Amino acid sequence: MAHLLGAEALHLEYPTRVVFDAVTLGIEEGDRIGIVGRNGDGKSSLLGMLAGTKEPDSGRVTVRGGTRIGVLDQADTLPDDITIGAAVVGDMAEHEWAGDARVRDVIEGLLTDLPWDAQIGSLSGGQRRRVSLAKLLTGDWDVIALDEPTNHLDVEAITWLAGHLKKRWSANAGALLVVTHDRWFLDEICTETWEVHDRIVEPFEGGYAAYILQRVERDRMAAATEAKRQNLARKELAWLRRGAPARTSKPKFRIDAANELIADVPEIRDKVSLQSLAVSRLGKDVVDLLDVGVTYPSTGSGTQTSTGSGTQTSTGSGTQAGSGAGGKTVLKDVEWRIAPGERTGILGVNGAGKSTLLGLISGTVEPTEGRIKRGKTVQVRTLTQRLDELLPHWNDPVRVVISGLRTSYTLGAGSKAQELTPGQLLERLGFSSAQLSTPVKDLSGGQQRRLQLLLVLLDQPNVLILDEPTNDMDTDMLAAIEDLLDSWSGTLLVVSHDRYFLERVTDQQYAILPGPDGAGRLRHLPGGVDEYLRLRQRVESAPATSTAASAPAASGLDGAALRAAQKEAAALERRIQKLTQQVDAAKHALADHDQSDYAGLGERMKAITAQEAEIEELELRWFELTEQIG
Repeated sequence: MAHLLGAEALHLEYPTRVVFDAVTLGIEEGDRIGIVGRNGDGKSSLLGMLAGTKEPDSGRVTVRGGTRIGVLDQADTLPDDITIGAAVVGDMAEHEWAGDARVRDVIEGLLTDLPWDAQIGSLSGGQRRRVSLAKLLTGDWDVIALDEPTNHLDVEAITWLAGHLKKRWSANAGALLVVTHDRWFLDEICTETWEVHDRIVEPFEGGYAAYILQRVERDRMAAATEAKRQNLARKELAWLRRGAPARTSKPKFRIDAANELIADVPEIRDKVSLQSLAVSRLGKDVVDLLDVGVTYPSTGSGTQTSTGSGTQTSTGSGTQAGSGAGGKTVLKDVEWRIAPGERTGILGVNGAGKSTLLGLISGTVEPTEGRIKRGKTVQVRTLTQRLDELLPHWNDPVRVVISGLRTSYTLGAGSKAQELTPGQLLERLGFSSAQLSTPVKDLSGGQQRRLQLLLVLLDQPNVLILDEPTNDMDTDMLAAIEDLLDSWSGTLLVVSHDRYFLERVTDQQYAILPGPDGAGRLRHLPGGVDEYLRLRQRVESAPATSTAASAPAASGLDGAALRAAQKEAAALERRIQKLTQQVDAAKHALADHDQSDYAGLGERMKAITAQEAEIEELELRWFELTEQIG
């Protein structure tokens, strides 16, 4: 493979610290390199030096003659007074860029929902980011350097970008450098990972998963080496004190295979204990959305009543879906009975109604049709994309903020329960003792988000909603937050474009997808994010108009085969509905079971898990049939 660019003895220093010291690297054709590390360790600085947008204090970067380098940094440099078309293709005539397959692919992947002649100044931050990315990708580059390219992109756009980058060059051509905290994206496209830490850059083969495995091996080797050194030092000290040499044997150490590395690691979550504690804290009823719809603006009014059963019921009246004074129906026919201890991820494009759905659950949005039942013990807290919880403490040092909080926090369930102080929680979230004296306003974006999460958790909610919680987080800190959530014993609802995080902390996913009338419907995804992407592809590729008569022809089935498929799909729907009701009833029955009978609870959870597995299999078959029927 031919050499494209290299760095020799790079040194970068700021007034308070040295960022890099004598770093030497090389990039060859065919390299697809992901750059990871803690926030502030120099990932963007390294990318800038290699791409030629930042000068090192000493050392040099050499580039092979004729090599073209394209850069996407985190700054927004697009002028406000030009159109999207001018920003992306410049002065190219329409027949020129329309005849270029790459340009058409980029526009279709990133900009289909934006008017081509819209002014840049009229776009949101996320839309401007997509235009900047499209502008870069339409160019012809030998090396592409991307700094946080997935920021502001949804799951579909991130999946498209990964596919585009994988097929952009042949296997042994071009080179890619990417700084991102999106671990799924790293795994999908990278053949090598560089970890930036302690003024050096350490290379690892493979994507994120391979990097984690090698880092575990490295840390285990370092721990064994340190243990050996300490043992030798203790024996040397003992010899010196006793005045006689000691006979020793050297301990042996080897790196185990990947399966042996994790053989003694338990399941990431103790589901039985967490479910039991969640039921004891929440009871049978959490939040039930019953045939709920929301239309904006609403000409009706919502009412709230209290019932004698210990639940609060919200009912909506007024505009029916799709009607009334120019109102827009965002959600319709939403039926969702949220169970104690449920961990659910919610997917949907921007504007699909995710925030409205979360508002219905938290109580900040009233339905215009249907009703909502809330258990009397339910306490909902939301980690929003804003920093509302921090604003009252903006000028206070971190230690002053936590001094006014509860003195302890219970983490985990059963025998694994821990009592932690706010300071210990901060330590788990990556705060050093020196940062306790830092005013909140002077913390980095990632530190502010972590402190915000701490304030929400210390409120001891039993239903936690996370709205895009991964913003401004590096991969190590995301892993720490995931570890913290593994011990959280309540109902967890997550909206995130970070696919790795979503799949890691939740046990199931739902999507908001448009129905025939354009209003959003909530749909369970037994196939997870992959099923969501398939469904979205069907929505995007569906013709603008269709008739009932044309549907059978599009399916490829006709006559007896079509009728048999429709009959089987209807039977599956009935079976799935029946099993779902049985699972809901079984979960609610856990509240009446003796909470100290762990064996009995375990058996009941096994039965519930088996039924959920059967539901998943039936839904996959139902999905296959609906694909055939059309």
